Amino acid sequence: MALPYLEAVLGFMIFMYIFETYLDIRQNGALKLPSLPKQLEGVVSHEKFEKSKAYSLEKSHFHFIHEAVTIVMDTSILYFGVLPWFWEKSGNFASHMGLNSENEIIHTLSFLAGVMVWSQITDLPFALYSTFVIEARHGFNKQTIWLFFRDLFKGICLSILLGPPIVAALIVIVQKGGPYLAIYLWAFMFVLSIVMMTIYPVLIAPLFNKFTPLPDGELREKIEKLAASLKFPLKKLFVIDGSTRSSHSNAYMYGFFKNKRIVLYDTLIQQCKNEDEVVAVIAHELGHWKLNHTVFSFIAVQIITFLQFGGYTLVRNSKELFQSFGFDTQPVLIGLLIFQHTVIPIQHIVSFGLNLVSRAFEFQADAFAKKLGYGKLLRAGLIKLQEENLSTMNTDPWYSAYHYSHPPLVERLAALEDLESKKED
Repeated sequence: MALPYLEAVLGFMIFMYIFETYLDIRQNGALKLPSLPKQLEGVVSHEKFEKSKAYSLEKSHFHFIHEAVTIVMDTSILYFGVLPWFWEKSGNFASHMGLNSENEIIHTLSFLAGVMVWSQITDLPFALYSTFVIEARHGFNKQTIWLFFRDLFKGICLSILLGPPIVAALIVIVQKGGPYLAIYLWAFMFVLSIVMMTIYPVLIAPLFNKFTPLPDGELREKIEKLAASLKFPLKKLFVIDGSTRSSHSNAYMYGFFKNKRIVLYDTLIQQCKNEDEVVAVIAHELGHWKLNHTVFSFIAVQIITFLQFGGYTLVRNSKELFQSFGFDTQPVLIGLLIFQHTVIPIQHIVSFGLNLVSRAFEFQADAFAKKLGYGKLLRAGLIKLQEENLSTMNTDPWYSAYHYSHPPLVERLAALEDLESKKED
């Protein structure tokens, strides 16, 4: 008797939708609370609280609709056998274009081209509404419709340029991999991730944003002094024109070994009018580097990736698995897609575990900045960024634990206060 793989996948998808909707309802209730958490009373202005509340509620309502539409589409595609039908039609299309659809790479690329068109059509209305209605209504959107579609076009071009060789390589590796397939797949993805991390900030990111050196002045001197004191090999310090698209702010670092770069959003500098608050935020980011958080996270992802490929090798030749989803043949890409659907339960557990680790790392980085003497400045900077970004003030603990990779502001401030009280004791 064939195992009901498809039914099991559909059942878990629906179960997870119900569970996550329950969490969304709990969070929606927290967003409607009429007052700030006690820890933020007198810290965050009432005006910012009301604006944050309105912004968060509108995003929450939009999320409910988006998720409902998504689960209906995803389950319908699987239940009604759209995937095998679309696979067959993509092969016919390739043949109609004079291509050899018997070649699995060509057939797969034809299939992916159709999937990309479909995803753009279905995602576009939500992206437009989110950007030009919700974000604009609350004062965050700064991009024009022309800039929006220009970025979209660039993204599609990058997919067309980078996608085919990657997909072709994966198919060849699976076809030729033999008993060491999991190792070959992992090695390929490892090299690919290193290459992408190298070229993305240098070649891809500048296609969408302008990177300019941080001008000489006190802020630059303070950041360079901080980096030098920690022996952080800072080579370049950039400002990115994030304000051309959004008022939201951020900062990050990238680079390997002794070739590190720090990038500040111009909105971060604008929002933290006190330069020392910006430095405190950078001290937090440098804490992640000094405490090897990025290394640990990268290693964890590599282990998970290897285990996933190991699991895939166990089922890739299962005719029953493919037939359960309506396929008479066993294409490599389809096998990978089906496997991803069958391990959804494990993926959710792993994602939850990674979130817990990420939250612990955030507390550690805050503590690191505190030890450097930036405790009060970091606290002030976090509060200001929370206000300016209209981030959620009231969070449901279940929702936060499941979804947030960063602890809510209330928890971070409480942790900083605990460190301060312990220091005084």
